[in-house]
Amino acid sequence: MTVKSLDGITFAQMVLAGAHHLSNNANKIDALNVFPVPDGDTGTNMNLSMSSGAGEVKKQNSNSVSEVANTFAKGLLMGARGNSGVILSQIFRGFAKGMEKKSALTAKDLAKAFDAGVGTAYKAVMKPVEGTILTVAKDAAKQAVKTATKEEDIIQLMESVIAEAKASLKRTPDLLPVLKEVGVVDSGGQGLVTVYEGFLAALKGEEFPEAVSDIDMDDMVNAEHHKTTQDFMDTADIEFGYCTEFMVKFEEEKLAEHPFDEDQFRNELSEHGDSLLVVSDDEIVKVHIHAEYPGTCMTLGQQYGSLINMKIENMREQHTALVGDKTKTPKQTKQAEYGIVTVAMGEGIKAMLESLGATVVIEGGQTMNPSTQDIANAIKEANAKNVLVLPNNKNILMAADQAAELAEVNVRVVPTKTIPQGISAMLSFHPDTDIDANKEAMDEARSHVKTGQVTYAVRDTQIDGITIENGNFMGILDGKIKATHQDRFEAVKLLLQEMVTEDDEILTILQGEDVTDQDVEELVSFLEQTYKDLEIEVHNGNQPIYSYIFSVE
Repeated sequence: MTVKSLDGITFAQMVLAGAHHLSNNANKIDALNVFPVPDGDTGTNMNLSMSSGAGEVKKQNSNSVSEVANTFAKGLLMGARGNSGVILSQIFRGFAKGMEKKSALTAKDLAKAFDAGVGTAYKAVMKPVEGTILTVAKDAAKQAVKTATKEEDIIQLMESVIAEAKASLKRTPDLLPVLKEVGVVDSGGQGLVTVYEGFLAALKGEEFPEAVSDIDMDDMVNAEHHKTTQDFMDTADIEFGYCTEFMVKFEEEKLAEHPFDEDQFRNELSEHGDSLLVVSDDEIVKVHIHAEYPGTCMTLGQQYGSLINMKIENMREQHTALVGDKTKTPKQTKQAEYGIVTVAMGEGIKAMLESLGATVVIEGGQTMNPSTQDIANAIKEANAKNVLVLPNNKNILMAADQAAELAEVNVRVVPTKTIPQGISAMLSFHPDTDIDANKEAMDEARSHVKTGQVTYAVRDTQIDGITIENGNFMGILDGKIKATHQDRFEAVKLLLQEMVTEDDEILTILQGEDVTDQDVEELVSFLEQTYKDLEIEVHNGNQPIYSYIFSVE
């Protein structure tokens, strides 16, 4: 069997097969990144991200490979969870751009798309680390480009891509020492290999993976703009009053003077409204925008051709008709000056963050990272002109950054990597200060916090020179394992010896869901005797996985 041209229908089948194969192997991929803490979620994050992209592909029926790829990339982006999911979304975002406006692909076109995906992914990561999914994607793309110079069969090309991806995956422990210490390959790289295996199976028409089952639509994202919740706002609060839709039919004479660039056009329009959607092909560009001056937006469009299919609706009139007399509306949502969006794991920690002034607390954390869309929704829910986002987990930072880019309000991400950092940052917030000054102050505050965590190991391993046995407890200081013991209390003592110095003044304890009040009383008694000058605070965080979370300042 030989395939020399890849159309949209076949690529859609590849996407669905890749998503299905990834879903079947998500738990195995999770198991690769326990390190050996039982919070491994790479497979889960990649699966939810991939499912979001596949769900959007299932909604359309295009034979254009470019259209399918763009739909897939958009769904992936909006559903991206954790670093692994975000990087996966960036790989296929660049992949889609690499085949822009092509109805079908040759082997060379497909290789070019793989290569473009790698470039986009590397640019998205502030400090790329080799020995990760990035390396596997890069090596596989190089092989694709090399193979395409002598091979026209796309099946042969895909087989060479997978062979090199697997070889690259085996090399990841040589590039990333922590992988070699633990004895695993990179989990994100394994996830990418799994997706590519699904691609190949679909190309060959093989039974493995089996036909894709229905995807849970709760995990899907509607790519269209959100409907206005009319009954929760005043008509007077509508900033951009006209729902404006129009199309521009391209004209060669005008394009010669003003070449069309979709990104540039979108950026120009974004200055004049919100709820913006710009979609173009070779003949037309379609625009949807909520604007205060529709004529200005249409004038911008006329640079490229003639206006067709114009529609303008006065949303203030629509709103008044829907809700009637605004004095009868019990809830009003005038936009606040500031909002704070943060992430928590455990009901107690959520309540604590809310008491400190968090506007929206997303329940997530180590085992269920919120997606880009989850964070974007929370930013919108905060209903503020300025929003500060505190991820409280290093694996949520990239999703938070992407959500900030998508937001229509002023957003800054304070890169908190732990709950204690988030709490300290929130205590430094000043509502009378501008957002950049607040971000700087909160960033400074979180940098002075030491975070300790106590959890249990799920495998025998050796890391950072420490031998750890399955079932033993571990003490982790700012992400590094510092102590281990078969008894939890002893592990706590060893960890605190590493954490607490003579200069420290406050120790805060967050009690996990598996710790009893009696356990805490015993710990506090020990601390009061051992660290007599230390002020001790205890809060019931009710967090999973971590018996204790400590904050030392």
